Amino acid sequence: MADLRGAARPAFPMTPNDRPAPPLLAARGLRFARNDEPVFGPLDFSVDAGEALLVQGDNGAGKTTLLRVLAGLLRSDGGEIDLDGQPAGHARRARAIAYLSHLPGLKADLTAMENLDFLCGLQGRRRAQLPENALAIVGLAGYEDTLARQLSAGQKKRLSLARLWMSPAPLWLLDEPYANLDLEGIELVNRMVQAHLREGGAALVTTHGAYAAPPVRTRMLVLSRGAAA
Repeated sequence: MADLRGAARPAFPMTPNDRPAPPLLAARGLRFARNDEPVFGPLDFSVDAGEALLVQGDNGAGKTTLLRVLAGLLRSDGGEIDLDGQPAGHARRARAIAYLSHLPGLKADLTAMENLDFLCGLQGRRRAQLPENALAIVGLAGYEDTLARQLSAGQKKRLSLARLWMSPAPLWLLDEPYANLDLEGIELVNRMVQAHLREGGAALVTTHGAYAAPPVRTRMLVLSRGAAA
């Protein structure tokens, strides 16, 4: 597996020093209900560049729902979301957010390389980042021509991580990123998050608490059913 320290990536644009940078993500009074039953909120939180927010909670506490609301896949029942100091409209979300969900989001009859090329065509990629390098970083060198449907669950997760690594988005939303990974894969996720934060990115990471990424700056948001602790 390639060493992330040797995979140079340009840092994200920074705000000029003459004014403070707004949070990459800020939520105010954010809430969501399903069938008139509150799932979470109201929530107030922010995530700065170079920072990770760990979102913990039991099953059904709303961790996945929160990330889907932030990504724009679900409509909130109230509150505001800002990205880099501006309201989070569809176009701004598309530029600012990379979302890693429970589902791999791959086309089964495309190869690993074809999936990366397809996703980069839809979502863009960081300059100087090549798909073959990303596959090597996540431990899939030699699988370039393997169909996605022939990959194991762990390998599919690694392919999704390769897409994440290539993404130009500064904000990562990671829903249980350690699922289906062995210990080496868990450490890979941790190193990826650390590298992303060092470059001025930010991350929200949901977890049951069994594992947690050790980024440079970390805060925690604990969800309970219908509220935040």
